[in-house]
Amino acid sequence: MNPIISSIMLSNLALGLIITATSNHWLLAWMGLELNTLAILPILAKQHHPRATEAATKYFIIQATASLIIMLSSTLNAWSTGTWDITQLSTYPATASLLLALSMKLGLAPMHFWLPEVMQGTTTLSALIITTWQKLPPMTLLYLTADQLPFTIMSSLAIVSVLLGGWSGLNQTQMRKIMAFSSIAHLGWMLVVLSLSQKLFLLTLTTYILMTASIFLTLIMCTLKTTKDLGQMWPTSPTITTTTMFTLMSLGGLPPLIGFLPKWLILKELTTNYLTPLAIILALLSLLSLMFYIRLTYITSLTMSPNTTNASTKWRFKSNTPLYFLPVTSISLLLLPLAPLFPT
Repeated sequence: MNPIISSIMLSNLALGLIITATSNHWLLAWMGLELNTLAILPILAKQHHPRATEAATKYFIIQATASLIIMLSSTLNAWSTGTWDITQLSTYPATASLLLALSMKLGLAPMHFWLPEVMQGTTTLSALIITTWQKLPPMTLLYLTADQLPFTIMSSLAIVSVLLGGWSGLNQTQMRKIMAFSSIAHLGWMLVVLSLSQKLFLLTLTTYILMTASIFLTLIMCTLKTTKDLGQMWPTSPTITTTTMFTLMSLGGLPPLIGFLPKWLILKELTTNYLTPLAIILALLSLLSLMFYIRLTYITSLTMSPNTTNASTKWRFKSNTPLYFLPVTSISLLLLPLAPLFPT
C-alpha cells in the first residue's frame, strides 16, 4: 500500500476513535464508528488474495449490521425519552439492543464467529489492529452507558465468552486464531466488571492491550504463524523466547505477572458485591484459557529446538531488525508491584 494512503487510513482510524470518545450525541458516535470501520477495510483487503477479500467482506457486513442496530437502539430511546444524549439511555429495549450490537462489534460470544476467521484471513499486523485499536470505540460506548446496561445480560455474555474463548482455543494451531479466542475470553472479564467498577474495567483493558500487543509484535518480528513455529524461536533469539514465555503466562493470569492482577481484582470486586457464584464460575472457566496458554508456553520454551545444521547455526547470523517491542513486553510483565495503587 502506498505510504500516503496508509497514513491517511491510520489517521482516519484515530479520528474515528476520537469522534466516538468525545461525542455526547448518538449520531456523532455513529459517525465515528463508521469512519473507523471504513478506514480499516482497505488495510484488511490490501493483500491481493481471496482470503483477505473474504475477511474484509465479513468484517464490513458484521460491523455495518452492528452499526444499524446501534442506530435502531438510539432511535428507540429518542422516541421514548426525546433526547439523543448517550448518557440518557433509559428504556430497556434500547439498552438491550445496544448491548447486543456492541457485543457483535467486539466479537463477544455468541456473536464471535466472525472474529477468528477475519483474523486468520488478514496479515498479522492487521490482526493486531483488530484485537487492540478496533476494540476501543465500542469499549468507549460501553463505558459511557455502563450504568444503564442490563447486568443480567452482561454477566450472561461474559460467562459464555469466557467459556467459548477458552474452550475453542484448546484445539487451535494457528496463532492468530488462538489470539482471537484469547481476545474473546478477556473481553468476557472486562464485561462482567464494567457496571461494578469503571476503574477496574480500564485497568483490565489496558493490561490486555499491552499483553496482546507484545505477543503480536513478537509474531511479526519472528514471522510466526503456527504453534509449530514457536518451537523454533530459541536458535533465533533466546531473549525473545524468554519474554514470549513470560508474556504467555501473563495472559493466562499466573502470579506474579501483571495478567494476574486484573483477574484477582475482578474476583475480589465480585465477592465484595455478593456475586460469589459468578466469581466461582469465572475462576473455573478461566482454567480453559490457562490450558492453551500453558500449552503455548511448553511449545515455546520447554521443548528442545531442532538440532539440524540450519537451526543450530541461526544464532551466528545477526538480525538487523531492532527489538523495538521489548519495552512493551517489559511493561506488560512487571507492573504487579504497583497493584496497591490501581484500586485507588
